[in-house]
Amino acid sequence: MSENKKIGGEYGEVRANIDVEKLNAYLVNRIPGLSAPVAVKQFKFGQSNPTYFLNDARGQRYVLRKKPAGQLLSKTAHQVEREYKILNALHQHNTNPKTKPEERVPIPQPFLLCEDSTVVGTPFYVMEFLDGRIFTDTKMPEVAPKDRRECWLSAVSSLARLSALDPAALGLSNFGPSSDYFPRQIKSMTRVSTAQAAAVDIDTNHAVGDIPLFREMVSWYQTHLPDEKKTGLRIVHGDYKLDNVVFHPTENRVIGILDWELTTLGSPLADFANLTQPWSVDERTVAGTNLVGFKNPTNPQDLAISREDMERAYCEILNYSYPIKELTFVRSWMLFRLAIIAQGIAARHARRQASSEQAHLYKEVFPVVGKLAIVVLEDEGISIGYGAKL
Repeated sequence: MSENKKIGGEYGEVRANIDVEKLNAYLVNRIPGLSAPVAVKQFKFGQSNPTYFLNDARGQRYVLRKKPAGQLLSKTAHQVEREYKILNALHQHNTNPKTKPEERVPIPQPFLLCEDSTVVGTPFYVMEFLDGRIFTDTKMPEVAPKDRRECWLSAVSSLARLSALDPAALGLSNFGPSSDYFPRQIKSMTRVSTAQAAAVDIDTNHAVGDIPLFREMVSWYQTHLPDEKKTGLRIVHGDYKLDNVVFHPTENRVIGILDWELTTLGSPLADFANLTQPWSVDERTVAGTNLVGFKNPTNPQDLAISREDMERAYCEILNYSYPIKELTFVRSWMLFRLAIIAQGIAARHARRQASSEQAHLYKEVFPVVGKLAIVVLEDEGISIGYGAKL
């Protein structure tokens, strides 16, 4: 390894307070080997669900994830109960004597779920603390190109292990809908986008507006749906990307996948497209956004591995045919979906309901991301509407 200092996973003082005394009283005798009192710090990541670092009297370390305090705006978000359920199912799979080492999905071991809100104010769960590296910058400036390549391949391998699993065999048949994933996504996300586009800025009285070629793109997606029977119904992490995996402190391998809040059942290709999204982004076209692009890199050192090599590795593990022709649709859709998410931040800013200090920038960001979704199709010779060429 070219770098051994701590990378990612920083924690500090508690920002969202919890009753440490009540927590200690609850945890004693519920987690084998835990020795009270437990000291509590808060991680800098885990913005959606407050995430805490626990250190017991013997120096054993744990992680606590809880729902945010107060009235929640979404009934589907912040479901720590679902996070615990998927982690527990995968832990049972990993520890099954019949599971081969190469079939294990790297995750932190879950210890307990508490649905009693009187303990720390909201439901929470406790899991294993993984001492490793979290790369928040996909360029991985902390390590050498060889290490970056090995890390990306390990992230692909870990995802492929998850994609290979049959949810029914894990007792997760009812963890999500059994219908095709992308039609569900298109229906729900386009409905959301239509509402967001109509949001009016309270100062300027201007509407947020549509994503570029919104109707044409939606029509194309609806009429070019991939055949999901090829992959079958699988566990979809929902936010599988580099900064949601923990790498071994000194080895270039994933030791844990984090942040399972958006997990459902559907097409595994969504996760692969999400992981490899930087390869669909030309950095010169996204100035002013926080997107990183590996397409036409200005610095060749940034490109430690090609998307083609990652796709080949993914196909080899899952015994898929290379190349996966459906990925053109999926890569475009995942960027379109990201544009809708960015548009949502712009809509909340229009109503002055956004919490991010950068929210005012998203009025300009979401059309840029929407154009990236068009470019993915245009690169494959697919024209979307008159004047779509960018």
